[in-house]
Amino acid sequence: MFKIIKKDKNSWARTGVIETEHGLVETPAYAIVGTHGDIKCLPTKQIPTTKTQLVIANTFHLWQDNKNIGETKLSDLPSVHRLLGQQMPVMTDSGGFQVFSLGFAREHGIGKLANFFPEKNKLGKNLRPEKNLVRIKPEGVYFKVTENKEEFLGPELSIKIQETLGADIILAFDECTSPLHDYSYTKEAMDRTHSWAKICIETKTRKDQLIYGIVQGGEFQDLREQSASIISSLPFDGFAIGGSLGRSRNDAFDILKWTIPLLAENKPRHFLGIGNVADLFEGVELGIDTFDCVVPTREARHGGIWTSIGRIDIKKGEFKNDTGRLDIDCACPTCQRINRSDLHKQFREKNQMAGENATIHNVYFFNNLMTEIREAIKEDRFGNLKKKYLKNFKQKSH
Repeated sequence: MFKIIKKDKNSWARTGVIETEHGLVETPAYAIVGTHGDIKCLPTKQIPTTKTQLVIANTFHLWQDNKNIGETKLSDLPSVHRLLGQQMPVMTDSGGFQVFSLGFAREHGIGKLANFFPEKNKLGKNLRPEKNLVRIKPEGVYFKVTENKEEFLGPELSIKIQETLGADIILAFDECTSPLHDYSYTKEAMDRTHSWAKICIETKTRKDQLIYGIVQGGEFQDLREQSASIISSLPFDGFAIGGSLGRSRNDAFDILKWTIPLLAENKPRHFLGIGNVADLFEGVELGIDTFDCVVPTREARHGGIWTSIGRIDIKKGEFKNDTGRLDIDCACPTCQRINRSDLHKQFREKNQMAGENATIHNVYFFNNLMTEIREAIKEDRFGNLKKKYLKNFKQKSH
């Protein structure tokens, strides 16, 4: 199901192909986020025009979207491909991120729009704690969905939901920890993740789905190495690196340096929730095959446009009379029909096409960047491409 085509001579970067029931994914690749089974501001018919190879949907939200006041049977859940409107490779997470986002992310004041990498010298400052909405037990997690009602999600149910949704790649249920967790709690959560990973493998019945195990362990090297060794020893089809990635971007890539050498080389590796331009180059250089992040779509909806020389805010006045392309060499549908001034005007006038045009461009930009990276690896010029993109590139933090 995974074939390595070419390895870079000067790094751990490689290009390959993941074979799924709904088609091939050439790697390195970007999984575009489609939380509820669709990509916000990107009409179904436009998905093929953006070079999108892979979409990642959210198991927890798709499950809750169809609860119908608690009466929906799993068999009534819709196919994620039907929701997307495309017969293409789709990945689903396990619900593990919601263990964090509805739990300790709230308690620790780390909102999903906030910086996931709190700098060490700022820890404990300007945090806005909210009520933790989850109870974590050995058997799984209880989510408080209303004032008087909880919903249970554990490893067995997560896999059954993902099997019903019919994604091509599914993830084992895990506990995503907070960057503010200490060593003791991080180890406890990691051990739970390993226990749940084994249950997920035992539960899975569909042979047409690939299942990835998730490496946890927070910012602690010995835990990350232990988790990578254990997850790699289990019969997963691939791996994902998740959870807290430390307290800075540098910590995140240190974690990859500890983790990647311990994962089976002949299986694909996914980096959860990471996807700025600099992140992609660093991740690929360290051996990551696929990424997912809300950056392309979320920032597009707010006027953040990614280009080969940096990110711009198209809503700023400087673009009012700028008749240049969004990105000089971009071949996306948006760049073929409108310029910077046009898109600036659409956002200023709150035209509903603004978000769609921006999203088409951003998604195309990131997918096309991955195409360039793949070609560069094949032609032994990955290092040069990285230097070209990062020179004078305005890196925007998560």
